Amino acid sequence: MERLVDAWRVHKFGGSSVADAACFRRVADILEANAAPRQAVVLSACRGVTDDLLGLVDAAERRDVAWVEKLDAICTRHVALARELLGPAADEYIRGLTADCNDLHGVLQTVQLIRQASRSIREIVAGSGEIWSSRLFAVFFEQRAGRERAVEWIDSREIIRIQHGALGPAVQWDASRASAASLAGRAGPIYLIAPGFVARDEQGLQTTLGRNGSDFSGAIFGDLLDAAELIIWTDVDGVLSADPRRAPGATVIDQMSYEEAMELAYFGAKVLHPQTMAPAVAKGIPIWIRNTFAPERAGTLICAKPASGHAVKGITTIDQVALINVAGAGMIGVPGTAQRLFSTLREHQISVILISQASSEHSICFAVPRPEAAVTERIVRQAFESELRHGQIHEVAVMTDCSILAVVGDGMAGTPGAAAKVFSALSKAAVNVRAIAQGASERNISVVIEERDATKALRAVHASFYLSPNTISVGVIGPGLVGTALLEQLGSQTERLRRERNLDLRVRGIISSRKMVLSDTGIALDGNWRALLDAGVDADLDAFAQHVHADHLPHSLLIDCTASDRVAGCYARWLAAGIHIVTPNKRAGSGPGALLEQLHQGRRPAGSHFLYEATVGAALPVIQTLRDLRETGDDIRRVEGILSGTLAYLFNMWDGQQPFSAVLCDAIDKGYTEPDARDDLSGMDVARKLVILAREIGLKIELDDVVVEGLVPASLLGCTVAEFRSRVTELDAPMQLKLDAARQHDRVLRYVGQLDVASGRASVQLTEMERTHPFANINLTDNVVRFVTGRYDRNPLVIQGPGAGPAVTAGGVFADVLRVGVYLGAGA
Repeated sequence: MERLVDAWRVHKFGGSSVADAACFRRVADILEANAAPRQAVVLSACRGVTDDLLGLVDAAERRDVAWVEKLDAICTRHVALARELLGPAADEYIRGLTADCNDLHGVLQTVQLIRQASRSIREIVAGSGEIWSSRLFAVFFEQRAGRERAVEWIDSREIIRIQHGALGPAVQWDASRASAASLAGRAGPIYLIAPGFVARDEQGLQTTLGRNGSDFSGAIFGDLLDAAELIIWTDVDGVLSADPRRAPGATVIDQMSYEEAMELAYFGAKVLHPQTMAPAVAKGIPIWIRNTFAPERAGTLICAKPASGHAVKGITTIDQVALINVAGAGMIGVPGTAQRLFSTLREHQISVILISQASSEHSICFAVPRPEAAVTERIVRQAFESELRHGQIHEVAVMTDCSILAVVGDGMAGTPGAAAKVFSALSKAAVNVRAIAQGASERNISVVIEERDATKALRAVHASFYLSPNTISVGVIGPGLVGTALLEQLGSQTERLRRERNLDLRVRGIISSRKMVLSDTGIALDGNWRALLDAGVDADLDAFAQHVHADHLPHSLLIDCTASDRVAGCYARWLAAGIHIVTPNKRAGSGPGALLEQLHQGRRPAGSHFLYEATVGAALPVIQTLRDLRETGDDIRRVEGILSGTLAYLFNMWDGQQPFSAVLCDAIDKGYTEPDARDDLSGMDVARKLVILAREIGLKIELDDVVVEGLVPASLLGCTVAEFRSRVTELDAPMQLKLDAARQHDRVLRYVGQLDVASGRASVQLTEMERTHPFANINLTDNVVRFVTGRYDRNPLVIQGPGAGPAVTAGGVFADVLRVGVYLGAGA
């Protein structure tokens, strides 16, 4: 325990952590807050300096004299930093800086003359930034620390010895440990400040550790000092589960193993280069990834045995990939084919990213960087020229525009269903998989997909493992009474659904008959959407659907709150494209049966869902109940009911003491009717619902097959909606006659739809009913549906409740939206 308390802590700060004077002070605050008595600090160059220095070399090689001015600018930047941080004590640092810059000026002049920079020259120039930043920080920090702690700048070039080889810089551990022996034994409290990136080679020449070299330096010092931990300070909160630019819901992973970090790094995630971790891995030194700008956050721990509840630690992609497939019956059972193939690629320095081979040995496919696709195809064809000529290999196919999606996590090993979850998520997002690779460790599942689907695929898989909300791009068509109520309901529940159901319903478009408003990030449903819509662009259904069906989002959903034939006519095309649809619009479900069948045939291959519970009974579970009865094998014999909330309200409220027209106008004003109330009074609305129910049972029935008794006189059928409202009193006399006739027999009037399954007969009519009948005793806008079945014969199954009103109908639509979310994996 004493050794751990007194052990070295190694900190490495990246370029963004030392970008300016405020950053230098922040680094000092972090170090002073760490109670460890012995701390080593490895610093990168100030942000952008290394690239700028290498740019000087390139410019000198081109004889572009602009390098002189740019070198002066780099020097001036460091002088200004020193003046701000050190005050009067800056002069000594500036003298050393000026001398270094003069030396670089001479070196670059030589490069300009000979038009070529050796590797040694490049590395001398490139490594200057770390030396300048670390020297400056050492002087600054010594001023702050005072006499409480020793602060010592050490030259990494005199400690770290490396040898360059085919696999990059290899640390000469014996020589490096000998150089560091005196450091490791230093007693605390002490700070050692060292430049990252720089070292010496076996000839004693200054060199660098390559890109990510400062991280590598930190790990090397961790090994040399036998450190208790290595802390990599950067500008993010830790290792993220995905690229936040592609998956905005990406989360910080609390802990991960070295192997998981290496897998993610290989597949392009910004973690650590595997080589930089090697010294820490060898000694089991824990690595922390933490945020310089938010040091209070825990960060990510990379260690040998992480304790984390996440089975999957990260999902990442490699873009610009080409997939090469070599296939032929002559490959089956022939030893050495794969060896010939990959030896050829190695000879030509072609890097293979992924390999997949069928167990039949009929084909081998592999992925390479897209820029190498053409040369790879040529090399493979040359290597197997004879086999191609004789038909033993019949194909060398190249598929460009691919990406690799990699799912990484130790927790997937031995866990049934991990791969199924990956492929289920991809299937639901309509992403085609071209090749699959999974190692025996089960730590990584990699798939090759089309590059245009990469973001959508990443988001879908990321959400399936509950690493981010399951995002659905939503477009609302028809912001009338029901549409407005729906938007209000969505706005009130969005945050709760994201938090509790892992569901992100992102309304990215709203369209009316005249205008539409589109948003890439989502429209705030705070009441201001109406103003945005009024100020929007001209309505265009095709453009609207195309926007909602975004390539980068895994799922898209259109909610049609209209009663439009035109909108319903687009369903088949949208569903076939993979767009899910939820609607209370009855036009498609009750339209021509052949068109409805084509709609379903088109949506099935696309995996899209078409839900329309609210077309019958608003929010009542009429269709779902009917499906359950049918799917469980019940014999459905008869369906009857009051299927219009409007007509239920009218005949509940009208008692003859006031004109029928007065009750009708009140219902119109309360939003209980369709936009044109004649759609209700004609009985066609009920007929449409009856057709939808009949088709759910399996009957081949058309709207024209329904016998309908309408309530609108012929004289009012052809006028406008406004004219109908002005002449609505023409309904009063004929309706009064019907009511008087019913009262003579002590009965009530109810508008009822009836479906006899055996005969296929369907009718809709105003019916006299005994006052004791269940349909005679319903409330206000109640719908009531009675199912007579084999199981529910003597005591029919009854569903009753409000069947009209914007809020109720919107609630039914919302419920279907949530069902789509469940089908797509949210909250499952």
